[in-house]
Amino acid sequence: MSHSVLITGASGFVGRALCIESTKRGMRTKAVTRIQSKFDTPVTPIILSSIDGETEWGNKLNEVDVVIHLAARVHVMKDLSADPFDEFRKVNVEGTVHLARCAAKMGVKRFVYVSSIKVNGEETACGEKYSESSLPSPQDPYGCSKWEAEQALGQIGAETGLEIVIIRPPLVYGAGVKGNFVQMLKVLSKCLPLPLASVKNQRSLVYVNNLADALITCALHPRAAGQTFLVSDGEDISTPDLLRNLGVWLGHPALLFPCTQKLLIFLGRLVGKSDQVQRLLGSLQIDSGKIRRELNWTPPFTLQQGLQATAEWYRKKHL
Repeated sequence: MSHSVLITGASGFVGRALCIESTKRGMRTKAVTRIQSKFDTPVTPIILSSIDGETEWGNKLNEVDVVIHLAARVHVMKDLSADPFDEFRKVNVEGTVHLARCAAKMGVKRFVYVSSIKVNGEETACGEKYSESSLPSPQDPYGCSKWEAEQALGQIGAETGLEIVIIRPPLVYGAGVKGNFVQMLKVLSKCLPLPLASVKNQRSLVYVNNLADALITCALHPRAAGQTFLVSDGEDISTPDLLRNLGVWLGHPALLFPCTQKLLIFLGRLVGKSDQVQRLLGSLQIDSGKIRRELNWTPPFTLQQGLQATAEWYRKKHL
């Protein structure tokens, strides 16, 4: 008997990969989007202009076994809201809580919530890794809203019996990626020299198709109920090595030269890019052993395969 899944944020970067994976697994898929979108796989589209505490879910949750909730208000570079925290809460907390309560009322069995490693923090010390037992320490409104949503979902699960599964991914990359990752590809494609040869950090990443596979596993596996999982490719990489590998697959070798970390931090402050510079310099590692042990999950793609696919997508689309 096939399962039915409702995916929010279905037209987004992760959502599209997830729709492909769910239909590939034989799941009947309802794809919730804000606007009319075309999909490369057979789904039932549902258009909702927004997801908040007032969203009318009604019969949209009929005959749904699992909800995978991706839709969120994400980090905004230049947030012009009078109260950014309030805006994050409306979508990421109130919208999530309302959807979960509606799902429980309609008899949905499981609710898979895509949170963020930002719940744990922004950076790990050298040689240390975040795990599911690490104390949460969100540093910005987005991370705080995700942590508040996680706590509220735990309470809803206890009250209603709705099975809650929480996933905290690090940086997600793959075909269609945006943000800082696509900026790196853009800089590499222009053959611009970068002062990052001396950086000795380590970052955990997750390829979008690996994340999609993990999410479907969490949607279906009996032992996932009530659990929180940190998910990654399982192969950490430094910023210089990431750039070198992407450069190879782009056909534009990375041009890196050494520069002291203090100077890079100073220059970042000077141009108002402190956060971006810190992400290039700092480490953020996670231990994804729990999902491998408990659910017998292994990433279907290696880090190298993910980087190659991402670079090839960028080359075909932009070069």
